[in-house]
Amino acid sequence: MRRSNRLQPGHGFDYESRRSFLKNAGSGFGSLALTGLLSEQGILKSAGAEEDGLEARQPHFVPKAKSIIWLFMPGSPSQVDTFDYKPMLQKKDGEKLEGADPKTGFFTTSGKLLKSPFKFQQHGESGAWVSEIFPHISQHVDDMSFLYSCFSRSNNHTPAMLEMNSGAFLQGRPCMGSWVTYGLGTENQNLPGFVVMHGAMPRGGNPIWAPGFLPKVYQPTAIDGRSQQPISNLSRLGSMTDRQQRTQLDLLNELNASHQKLRPHEADLAARLESFELAYRMQTAAPEALDVKEESETIQKLYGVDQKETELVARQCITARRMVERGVRFIQIYAGTNGGGGGVADVPWDGHSDIGLNHRIAAKSVDQPIGALLADLKARGLLDSTLVVWGGEFGRTSDSQGSQGRDHNPNAFTMWMAGGGIKGGVQYGASDDFGYKAVHNRVGVNDLHATLLHLMGIDHMKLTYRFNGRDYRLTDLGGELIHEIIA
Repeated sequence: MRRSNRLQPGHGFDYESRRSFLKNAGSGFGSLALTGLLSEQGILKSAGAEEDGLEARQPHFVPKAKSIIWLFMPGSPSQVDTFDYKPMLQKKDGEKLEGADPKTGFFTTSGKLLKSPFKFQQHGESGAWVSEIFPHISQHVDDMSFLYSCFSRSNNHTPAMLEMNSGAFLQGRPCMGSWVTYGLGTENQNLPGFVVMHGAMPRGGNPIWAPGFLPKVYQPTAIDGRSQQPISNLSRLGSMTDRQQRTQLDLLNELNASHQKLRPHEADLAARLESFELAYRMQTAAPEALDVKEESETIQKLYGVDQKETELVARQCITARRMVERGVRFIQIYAGTNGGGGGVADVPWDGHSDIGLNHRIAAKSVDQPIGALLADLKARGLLDSTLVVWGGEFGRTSDSQGSQGRDHNPNAFTMWMAGGGIKGGVQYGASDDFGYKAVHNRVGVNDLHATLLHLMGIDHMKLTYRFNGRDYRLTDLGGELIHEIIA
């Protein structure tokens, strides 16, 4: 009950105060009753009723992987210029593509087949075909499972990135990193359980990796690889000692805890308390984890830190490995820094005008760092417990946009996985003879998510969160495991 500011010493409430009191009390009792009913039905839950902390939790079954490093290629690589070799596309260059839809992509395509400007070669015992633009990644094909039959539901970057992360192409649904952190917590209480690293902010910005309706404690820590302060507002003020800061935080937590007791159904208040404490703990742990200079000169050169074209992604990949060593569960790297050939910084693989020029530049920025990451994880015994995922938000057209470019294509694209629980040397699914549409063992985003969760020891059917009276899950009403790629 709130006291009227008209109350004077020695007097009762005046008429307006009594009326306000009755009005507020009546409304308050109604709100309490409504809150109670909603809570009983599971529409509202108190912060204390949720597992809203970041403490480590047991998976549903023994996991094959402990961490995920997702190498996201914004702008979307062309499947037929990277890993999905199509001899017929090369042979029939310039001919009409039967069944082509000039509106498949974001613009209008020619309907005429465009051969790849790159040479392909088979690698490893598995004989996987890889484009010449990946000389380092190609050395690891026997540790990979290729998915040649992926498809998505949107031909626009932002909705497709939302779908690839959250299973839905509208904002408001939690991304996979948040779901994994919600399900498993974190093994290192001094570092976040979910980290996003980027150079230029990807198309769509923060919503593509947001926690949606999950408690905000499961949101990622975003690291800007171009900034002198990769994590914003982390450093303590120079004029403040550790003891002073700890005293300040204790007082702040006490005030916030008192505030929360009056609002038990606002789960984000608990997340706010945890975020202050995590930031305090990270002041020591995060700078050490992010300090690539701690690595030997040999390791830095292996990743390509010493080269302008590869420096940013090299630092991101080294940091990802260092975080995996320190118990971070989910790391997502939005890789690629120089668009070129019609691409731009936030979607560097977006080769609308010249696929050859664009993909040579974009591949150069990631090939050596990713190849080094796979080799380094394997040498340290970490690849068996670390699941590495590579891919974009959709594919690109087999017919040309203009004379040398390719437009967006949600009907077919290639992804690969390596490491934790993955059967190496597997080539799963297929697109048609020209790489235009996925036709065999098609893999939707829900199938991808179900498989990734399974490898982390999570049953995608059981990982749920009640919101607005409904139990939601990452895979919604779909999701089939891709058993053929699981070791």
